[in-house]
Amino acid sequence: MDNPFNKIFSSVSGIFSGGSSDSAVGIDIGSSAIKIVEVKNKKGKAMLETYGSIALGPYGEEDIGRVTNLPAEKVIEAIKEVLKDSGVATSSVALSIPIQSSLIFPIELPAQVKESEMSSIVPTEARKYIPLPISEVSLDYFVLPKKESSFEESNNPDLPKAPEIKTEVLVVAIQNDVISKYRSVVSQCNLDAGFFEIEIFASVRSNFNHELSPVMLLDFGASRTKLSLVEFGMVKNYHTINRGGADITDAISKSLSIPFSKAEEMKKEFGLLENEKEKSLSDIIKVHIDYIFSETNNVLLGYEKKYDRTISKVIITGGGSLLKGLKEMAANNFHAEIEIGRPFSKIGAPEFLEKVLDATGPEFAVAIGLALRKLQ
Repeated sequence: MDNPFNKIFSSVSGIFSGGSSDSAVGIDIGSSAIKIVEVKNKKGKAMLETYGSIALGPYGEEDIGRVTNLPAEKVIEAIKEVLKDSGVATSSVALSIPIQSSLIFPIELPAQVKESEMSSIVPTEARKYIPLPISEVSLDYFVLPKKESSFEESNNPDLPKAPEIKTEVLVVAIQNDVISKYRSVVSQCNLDAGFFEIEIFASVRSNFNHELSPVMLLDFGASRTKLSLVEFGMVKNYHTINRGGADITDAISKSLSIPFSKAEEMKKEFGLLENEKEKSLSDIIKVHIDYIFSETNNVLLGYEKKYDRTISKVIITGGGSLLKGLKEMAANNFHAEIEIGRPFSKIGAPEFLEKVLDATGPEFAVAIGLALRKLQ
């Protein structure tokens, strides 16, 4: 699956290649860690070459797992370190743009608007949603497919004529100063960036196969939870919940009066499961998961009401998806199939690594998605 937003990323990088290389590296610069994945094209199949991760907390004199907002020089230092430790052999990379540095939103246009008119109409309409001068962002858009008429509607002239469906357009905007920052980071790391891509599109690529029914991708990160409603491989709607894994750890730390690092250990060891060491732990975590799931349900209901389409599956990815007991809690909350993402299944790897990659895979979803597009 390829991301339809080719124009914005080719224009902002200036050197878009879209692939054709025998080796590709995806770099996901997250809020609490940087993850990298290198894949190689071996006889037409993407094969894992190496991967690695580095926590950003220590670079800001914070605990591992903390959300950071590091200056460019610290990010550069961390990238160089993880590239060195992982033994990455190529300088040609693809980078993710964090969702907080971009805007993704749908707009509706009259059905009669022609494709040739889009380039002038979309920026005008997008201004209503962008809290910055339009000159300060790079803008791109994608016209979403319309719902097809049913067989009965098409072949029964006696049925009342359905109202004309408006043209839906998904718009993406990235701040120009963010693009400049990432270009500088790439240059100072002596790397060659084939393209930049907003993280959720890379995550969709690595987590989806060929689902035809609407699916929600719930990307559970450190600082926020990102919801993407995907149909036929295309993001139709997007929503952010400003709560993530680091908020849960912080709540554990404060409630139990323990250091953040100890709280992070307990969260990973026990999660939502019952434990004798600290019986209130699961309740503390559950408060935050309940909030995230409640917000998610509101988004799901809004989507289903607007499009008259039922979500068939929820795929959970990101580092937070590894929380013990989360899948079971999700199954009790959503009337849909629940799946934990397995992005490493998209690439070949040594059999002895299978269990390790399955256990850590959701954390590397964005980096894998980037590398796969780079290799195409």
